[in-house]
Amino acid sequence: MSQLIPSTTPLQQFKGHEERVRAVAVFPDKRRMVTGSHDNTVRLWDLKTGEVLKKMEGHSSARVRALAVSRDGRFIASGGYGEVIIWHGETGESLTKPFKTHSDWINSLDFSPDGTVLATGSWDNTTKLWNTKTWKQQGKSIKCGSEVHCVRYSPSGQLLAIATDNNIQIYNAGTRERIKSFKAHKSYNLSLAWTPNGTRLLSGGNNSDPTIREWDAWTWQQVGDRYPCTGHTHKHNINALAINPSGTLAASASDDTHVRLWRLSDRQTIAIFKHSSMARSLTFSVDGTHILSGGKDKMISEWAVPKDALPEDALKELASEDTLPQDTLHNEAIDNSPIPRHVSILDPDNVIRASFMPQILSINTTARNACIAGDLSNAEQLFTQEINTDASNYNAYANRSFIMSRTHHWDHALQDAIKSIAIQPSLTGYISKGIALYGKGDAIAMFNADQHEEALILLRELAAACPNNDTACLIVEAYLRVELGNDAMNDVYHNDAADHFTAAVNSNALSSTSTIHPMYKDFVVLFGWDLTSLWQNAHQKRCDALLRAGRLEDALESYRHMMDKGDKNLLAHCLDWSNAFAKECSALFLANGDAAFAAGNYDNAFDLYSSAIDLDSASDTTFAARSKAKAPILAINARSLLFQKWCDMLLRAGRLEEALKLYRHLMDICDESTKASCLDWSNGKSGQECSTLCLAGGDAALVANEFDRAINLCSLAIELNSTGDAIFATRSKAKLGKVLWEDALLDAQKVIELSPSSHVGFELKHAALRGAQRYDEAIEAFEIMLSALDNAPESHIQKLRQQYVSPSQAEDAIGRLVWIELENAPFRLLNTSTGLLCNRAAQMHSFKISLEYKKLLSFTTTHSDLQMSRIKDVVKAHFRCVLLSHRWEEPEALLHDVHDKVVYELNKPGGIVKLQSFCRIARDAGYSWAWMDTCCIDKNSNTELQESINSMFVWYRHSALTIVYLCDVPPSSQSGALASSAWNGRGWTFQEFVAPKVVIFYQNDWSLYLDDRSPNHKESPAIMKELEDAMGIDRQALVAFRPGMRGAREKLHWASMRITTVQEDVAYSLFGIFNITLPVIYGEKKQRALGRLLQEIVAQSGDITVLDWVGQPSEFNSCLPADIISYIAPPCALPSLSEDEIQRAVSSLQNTQAMAVQPALKLYAQLENMSAPHFANRRLHLPCIAFRVTEVRRRRGQATHFTYGVKADGLRDLVITTDETLIQFSQARPIQQTFFLVRLWDRRLLELPDFGEQLDFAGEEESVRDLSDPESPLDDSEELPGGSPVEVEPVHLESHSRALRLMVRLVQPFSAFLLAQQRVGEYKRIATDHYIIAQVRDVASAHDMMDIKTLDIL
Repeated sequence: MSQLIPSTTPLQQFKGHEERVRAVAVFPDKRRMVTGSHDNTVRLWDLKTGEVLKKMEGHSSARVRALAVSRDGRFIASGGYGEVIIWHGETGESLTKPFKTHSDWINSLDFSPDGTVLATGSWDNTTKLWNTKTWKQQGKSIKCGSEVHCVRYSPSGQLLAIATDNNIQIYNAGTRERIKSFKAHKSYNLSLAWTPNGTRLLSGGNNSDPTIREWDAWTWQQVGDRYPCTGHTHKHNINALAINPSGTLAASASDDTHVRLWRLSDRQTIAIFKHSSMARSLTFSVDGTHILSGGKDKMISEWAVPKDALPEDALKELASEDTLPQDTLHNEAIDNSPIPRHVSILDPDNVIRASFMPQILSINTTARNACIAGDLSNAEQLFTQEINTDASNYNAYANRSFIMSRTHHWDHALQDAIKSIAIQPSLTGYISKGIALYGKGDAIAMFNADQHEEALILLRELAAACPNNDTACLIVEAYLRVELGNDAMNDVYHNDAADHFTAAVNSNALSSTSTIHPMYKDFVVLFGWDLTSLWQNAHQKRCDALLRAGRLEDALESYRHMMDKGDKNLLAHCLDWSNAFAKECSALFLANGDAAFAAGNYDNAFDLYSSAIDLDSASDTTFAARSKAKAPILAINARSLLFQKWCDMLLRAGRLEEALKLYRHLMDICDESTKASCLDWSNGKSGQECSTLCLAGGDAALVANEFDRAINLCSLAIELNSTGDAIFATRSKAKLGKVLWEDALLDAQKVIELSPSSHVGFELKHAALRGAQRYDEAIEAFEIMLSALDNAPESHIQKLRQQYVSPSQAEDAIGRLVWIELENAPFRLLNTSTGLLCNRAAQMHSFKISLEYKKLLSFTTTHSDLQMSRIKDVVKAHFRCVLLSHRWEEPEALLHDVHDKVVYELNKPGGIVKLQSFCRIARDAGYSWAWMDTCCIDKNSNTELQESINSMFVWYRHSALTIVYLCDVPPSSQSGALASSAWNGRGWTFQEFVAPKVVIFYQNDWSLYLDDRSPNHKESPAIMKELEDAMGIDRQALVAFRPGMRGAREKLHWASMRITTVQEDVAYSLFGIFNITLPVIYGEKKQRALGRLLQEIVAQSGDITVLDWVGQPSEFNSCLPADIISYIAPPCALPSLSEDEIQRAVSSLQNTQAMAVQPALKLYAQLENMSAPHFANRRLHLPCIAFRVTEVRRRRGQATHFTYGVKADGLRDLVITTDETLIQFSQARPIQQTFFLVRLWDRRLLELPDFGEQLDFAGEEESVRDLSDPESPLDDSEELPGGSPVEVEPVHLESHSRALRLMVRLVQPFSAFLLAQQRVGEYKRIATDHYIIAQVRDVASAHDMMDIKTLDIL
């Protein structure tokens, strides 16, 4: 075959989608087409003009991946990420909102042929079926074990094929039972398509096996397993398959950009159509003359099927085929499909397969008619002519074998059969061989010679010897069994006859329909038998044989089986026999029932009477309706007496429900005159007895939650004229238990009519209305109930009122919880449903008119209800709010832009579009309220602005969700885009990320960042790793962030590189981080704002680490930085001593400096009593250890900085660098100005918690060590051998140790401040460009050089 040249010029192109076209389908009207795209739209097209008739939007996910159109064109179904929308097939309007179907992408949709079921297949490894009337799931999900790529119903709708990663699975569509599972392709199975006749299934593989394989729907074996359809290039998926209406051509779409057209008869490619990019979807036009395909090129292309691929004569022949069923392949293909052995076409488990089972014989009409007419000579000549014309015609050999068998030329018949099988093994050939073997084995002759068992044994042996002929053998065996049964009946061997007839019935070879199966017609050709009435004869004669044998119960069971299995027409033919048999059986059951009743054996009598009545009903009701003729067994009056007698028997046996059922049946079948006599009976003693029992039984059933039983018993009591309000109340309660709200309401109304002053009816009415979600009416009924309780004359009824609360009390309780919930929410919120901006009053009003509020109010009826968490849960759920975190752009939507306007109706560029998209995202996620800082704060109100800034962290902390919008991150960005986004460097966004518990990032097209669909991006490993690296903050610290003073220096370091548009916001954006409330004073400038923040941190915590910075000093206070960037350097970290090093140093002091203990104790006491640092009027009162500076000398260095050598009493010499000019001096050249190098006092040097840490641990139980040991044998002293007591002073020893440990720490290097005196008692910190590291010169004299004081620093 010459190489095909791909066609690149389609007849027409349908353009309009903005992303790849993933799905396409055509309508039966031949006029329209529908497509689904990754642009999140579904579009309806005019096939003739190419115009878009309707653009359908509504999916919340970013892609539409699957489409289906019902066979009648009524419905369109589209699927995206876990959701489906149903659209009107004509108008394109949505019939449903997006409803949740799966937890992952939906890859495939298909309607059942009758349009009653929609199948959905998803990457969540399941397939689900949905009722198209209710759009509710039908039954349980089908668990497929791996990702589902395609679901397709067979043309009959009886089978459902599912393609998964691992295999192809075939299910009975009705029962969901898996029929077959098989490995089809090397790897994933991506696409499926059924031939129109349902006999073949085509499958397409992925890039590791890009072939199309054909599967026999009978055997599920591959057809032409050595020759699958190949042609698509390797490493490219086959994304879609389609088959033309005549079943002769298939089309496939692949990632290799090609659409290939295949001829199914030889699996050859006959045309190739080329897209500019990968092809993802395709379908044939309704008439099969065109192919419509789409893909990554964002359009649908229409291609013409070559005319020579669909010859007109082939189409006419296909349209005129008159075989059963219509979807059968040509005979040659059928004969190549062997029928599995031991499978009956009448077996219920194989009814689907039987729906397309072929006829056995492939005979032309002339020869068939000759066989049926008995003109066997002419038929033989016709088959011989066919053989002479084509010596390889295996069908002709098999057909001539049949003729030879009918003329008893068994050897010739066997030769023709063997020849047929040798040319081509086929079912026809095997059957002809089987018949010839029957003849040669004389099975029929044995039977005729009364060697019945021998004949049947031979028949089974032949069946085992001949593959694929068991159906024929079963039919023959059934026919012979019936003949045996007839002989036994004639000889009055009724049990033997029944066994033979039972064997025939159980063979599964007989047809229960009045029309003979096409396969059985062939037996007329083969044997001359007429098998039309064989099924009926076998069943009828089995019933008669069992009755004659005295096996009454077996006879009744056999009769019922026949009535159940026979079709309408067949049963109509046997009406006379049925009535006669039922009459005879019924008489026997009645007689036996009377005998059992007389003997007091009520259970046995009940069963016998039941059988009699069943037979009676079947004979003159079921069949009479079909034949329009009645032949009652019992006169109606006699039957009513029987029923009355039976009811009495059941009552006495305590079988109340059965008596109820029988009584109702009696009322149904009686005429008016008979019914009057029955009413006299029911109103008499028996009726009263039954009514009393029903009342008691109904109450007991209600207590036991047996609601159906309670309803039935109460209904019977009412039918028996028991009309008290109690019986209606009981039935109403039972109906409430069954969730039958409207029915319960009717009974409640009846209770109110019978007892209008009682509270019971209104209580039931309230419950029924509440269940029916008619909440306003329910509340009204409840108020009437409370009034009835208040006005009840009985004191015990009045006491019931104490447990209830009025609706107004419930409203007050709900209102209080609402205000508590709103305390942590912004003042103004956007209603995502209405698009209106709402203040507190509007928010409350919206809640009060909502369905959940009315439901909550109607359910809050008792004092205990007020204490339940349900109220809090409902309030919290309603007011769940979504907050936006974003970088401001120009222009943003402001308060005046949205005030008293519907957000969704605004038509402005910029921030309005952002706001609308944000509100839609929040609404579609199920949230009623949203907040965006640009438009939800009145910035002209200083009070509101100030409270908003101080509350911002709390609002974000209590948000149900925070959405982060990354305006500079485009769609499909890779990891790293978030880290480099401007959002990640803004001041306000830091608290907007660490405060909320749930955060989701969106790109600038409102698609999810990294397509991460996890419900909380704070739990996304990839996103949190990116932020951890970008921010330099531990992931756990970001996720579990706690506001407050702890770790203040570290938090300032985190914020040091962030920028704000308004300079004061550098400080204001950190109020929430430190849980600080301060006035907001825009215009005060950055240094003052930051100074006030740092001042408050020190004031509240006493934490001196915030003074640990390098850079320029603030005008607010010289100990504070001018800019937050001064905290970018990590805190000064000096090496610390290990515990072993401290112990060694302490020991050394004890050994060499014995006199140092007292000065150390004194120093320890001084330091222990020092107060925490604090601010007052911008002055820092700083407790410290001061070392007086004795010399400052300038050294040569950089022109931009000044370097000085500094000496201080008790410290080693050091060098500092600063921007400030210092006065030089020395001991020889003193000056009046005083300088100090100071060590900031840190209580941790005393091995006590810092002041800031003390605040964090406040309230914790303190552990105090008991210094006396109760188990010690000694008291306060211990006697030594010399008799002199030696005092042991553990307290002194411990204090000595602490003091010496302090000295060890004080002589280690420390971070020092250089302070210069300004006025008497006031100092200024000299800022340096590096930390000043100082160290005590001499341990021995260290305590003498340390001056402990508190300095005031400006």
